[in-house]
Amino acid sequence: MRRIRYGVAMSLDAYIAGPDGEYDWIIPDPEIDFAEIWSRFDTLLMGRRTFEVASQSGMGQSPGMQTIVVSRTLKPQDHPGVTIVADNLKETLSRLREQPGKDIWLFGGGSLFRSLLEIGMVDTVEVAVMPVLVGGGISLLPPPAPQTRLKLVGHRVYKTGIVSLEYAIEQGPA
Repeated sequence: MRRIRYGVAMSLDAYIAGPDGEYDWIIPDPEIDFAEIWSRFDTLLMGRRTFEVASQSGMGQSPGMQTIVVSRTLKPQDHPGVTIVADNLKETLSRLREQPGKDIWLFGGGSLFRSLLEIGMVDTVEVAVMPVLVGGGISLLPPPAPQTRLKLVGHRVYKTGIVSLEYAIEQGPA
C-alpha cells in the first residue's frame, strides 16, 4: 500500500512558513539529493494555500507527478491537470493509497497535515529542521490537534546545521 508521507522544512521554533507565508529562511544544502527524494513519489498532495503559493513560483504542478489539491473553494475547470478534492477526503485517499504507484508526498500545509492526522491518513512525518528561529508564522501543526505517538525511524545531521528527522506514525491511542 502506498504511504502518505508528510515532508516539510521547519524552523527550530516549529514554523513551516513565516507570518506572511515566506520561506526564504529555508537554506539549501548541497548534501541533500533532491532528485533522489523526488524519485520516491509520483503524487503531490497539498491544500489550497500551499497550491496557490507553489503555483505562483511555478511549482503548482510537476512533470510526471499527479497533483491533488484539497479545497472547497477551487474550481476544477480553473485548474486543468490538477485533481481537486472537496469532500470525502478519507475515502478518496484510501482509494488512492490502494492504487499501484509510488508514495504520496503531503507537501506543506500544517492545516491539511492536522486534518489528515485526525482521520489517520498520514504514515510518516519527515521534517528538515532548519537552523533558524523564525519567531512566528504558520506552525507545523496548528491547534487543536490530536496527540499522536511517533517512532523515530531515521535521522541525519548535515554540515549546514540542518537536522533531518523521520518518524513513523504509531497507530492507536496516544
